[in-house]
Amino acid sequence: MAYAIGVDVGGTFTDVVLRGTSGAISVAKCLSTHYDPIAGIVSGVTRVLDGRDPAQVTRVVHATTLATNAVLERKGVRVAYVTTQGFRAAIPLGRYARVEEDRYDLRFTPPPPPVAPGDCFEVVERVSARGAVLTPLDTASVHRVADAIAARGIESAAVCLLHSYANPDHERRVAQILRATIPAVVISSEVWPEIREYERATTTIMSAYIGPLMASYLSRLRERLAELGIRAPVHVMESSGGVISAELAARRAVATIESGPAAGVLAAAGAGFAEAISFDMGGTTAKTCVVRGGRPEITHEFHVGGKGSFGGRRAGTGVPIKTPAIDLAEVGAGGGSVAWLDPAGALRVGPRSAGSSPGPACYGLGGSEPTVTDANLVLGYLSSASIPLSPPLADKALDRLASPLGVTREEAAYAVHEIVSASMASAVHVVTVQRGIDPRGFALVAFGGAGPMHAARVAERFGIGTVAVPAHCGVASAAGLLSGALSTDRVLSRLDAPDPEAIFTSLAGDAAADLGLSLSAPGVRVLRSVDVRFKGQSHDLTVEWSGDRDVLESRFSRRYAEVYGITQRGEVELVSYRVRVTTPPGDAGGPAGSRTAEPGATRTAGTRKAYFPECGGYTDVPVHTRDTLAGAGGQADGPAIVEDPGSTIVIPPGWTARLTPGQAVHLTRSTP
Repeated sequence: MAYAIGVDVGGTFTDVVLRGTSGAISVAKCLSTHYDPIAGIVSGVTRVLDGRDPAQVTRVVHATTLATNAVLERKGVRVAYVTTQGFRAAIPLGRYARVEEDRYDLRFTPPPPPVAPGDCFEVVERVSARGAVLTPLDTASVHRVADAIAARGIESAAVCLLHSYANPDHERRVAQILRATIPAVVISSEVWPEIREYERATTTIMSAYIGPLMASYLSRLRERLAELGIRAPVHVMESSGGVISAELAARRAVATIESGPAAGVLAAAGAGFAEAISFDMGGTTAKTCVVRGGRPEITHEFHVGGKGSFGGRRAGTGVPIKTPAIDLAEVGAGGGSVAWLDPAGALRVGPRSAGSSPGPACYGLGGSEPTVTDANLVLGYLSSASIPLSPPLADKALDRLASPLGVTREEAAYAVHEIVSASMASAVHVVTVQRGIDPRGFALVAFGGAGPMHAARVAERFGIGTVAVPAHCGVASAAGLLSGALSTDRVLSRLDAPDPEAIFTSLAGDAAADLGLSLSAPGVRVLRSVDVRFKGQSHDLTVEWSGDRDVLESRFSRRYAEVYGITQRGEVELVSYRVRVTTPPGDAGGPAGSRTAEPGATRTAGTRKAYFPECGGYTDVPVHTRDTLAGAGGQADGPAIVEDPGSTIVIPPGWTARLTPGQAVHLTRSTP
């Protein structure tokens, strides 16, 4: 028997899934250890092994928020930025788009740049946009910069020379000189050789900023796993949903900034719906993404560390990252989100979270502030029977809200439940309605520790009639890791390229080398696309490649009409060429079995009181597991509750739950 392990480290819980060649799954959910994330991973891995031979583990796949947290908390390493003479000020000047709360602030101070002005340096050189050398590289200027960086004690450098995507020779020579005195040097032509120097520079800087942290973390993770007897390769989820080796993740750390959320979307894409909305609610955040044709939407630029809603992704408020990523909307709404009263006495929920330490009040770990989890326990949606939760502590926490609001405890709890559902609905609105997509024809695929508790209420706000909760929904992101193919992306901007096929061939070869495989190996696929724009415009759209120019322009025209709502004709030009090379994992991960090895899954059905306004308040509702639901004919009408060891499905009045042969629970709305 061989095994594959998926590990997802979240803000509150660390989820570990072990899957064998038979498809049987074992899971563990542990509180995340923020002082050392690897401690929580080792604890979870030890639990899922449960006496199995660790030498039989053939693959470990990891989704991590390490890179994201380092950027958000500004805990990366100090970086020196090296660029072409005359362009040193581009990073300190930066860009910033004010959000609503500071639009009229006369004392507004923009956020600090990713690199301090004093750590930005110039070298003498110049290359044209088509790769011609206009000014040869002055190596003496590079040596002076290397000495200045070393004198400052900086150990990581980002090199982004103007138009190095068209001709990387100068950039490679600069890196060669700098590496003699600087331990970590990242160059833009290796990270993401694409046009637009500001975005290319910030992407390179972020890779240099978090790269040493990622390299150290993954090295320590391999060592700790080896101590357990696991010497299998470690792979890391990319922001785009691909899976790469730990070594490549350390070199291209910027590609892992959205590693954590990407895994869950893969699980939603595999739920069996061609048109779906992924809805992942954990302890700290909730994330949504549209899946069309069975494939998640991909963006080629996102922002991190900004202001405003949806994870600080507001364009212009954070650091732009030019790498492929699953296109998510994210809000600070999770089971650990703290409910509070603003100065005007209005009830608010989040974005601050109680996290795993001290956690919600009902955890009994020292927390006292009311959270979404506390509210759901008061409402009867959660049970203290399957996991150790303290109802008296939750009651006490909610009383802190109820008293000043002048309402009952359960009314305060339901208000918290409603507010956080509305907050999550705003993320669904962003990925659907705001983009011209009618969500009513989609299924809402809910997972995460808290997602299935709120999914039906979120769906009601949009007229969505189907909610799907996959098996192992509480650890769906970790399970999704094991379905991810080994893959990586490459891009190259080249204006007026005479031979696109030669570019694609070169990119595919480089991507295959990144994965350590041959393009002729069985199962290897190469997906090709190109960025196209109308001549004279500055923005482009990515479409599937075709060597037939008429077909390519037709695809571009259709995509242009979808995005902008108008049909336009004109001369087009090709800007950037993209490839994605994928290969099946080829490990122990067979298809997941319909049964689960999760402890506690065979408890008998019972009843308990739960709060539903449609029923006038608290009412006795049946409580099922998936096993007892199967024994009840595979169907339950709301109000009802289905409990999993890692999550709980709330079925409101007017909804019906049905168990599928694959152990998923599908909720359908029977009343408008």
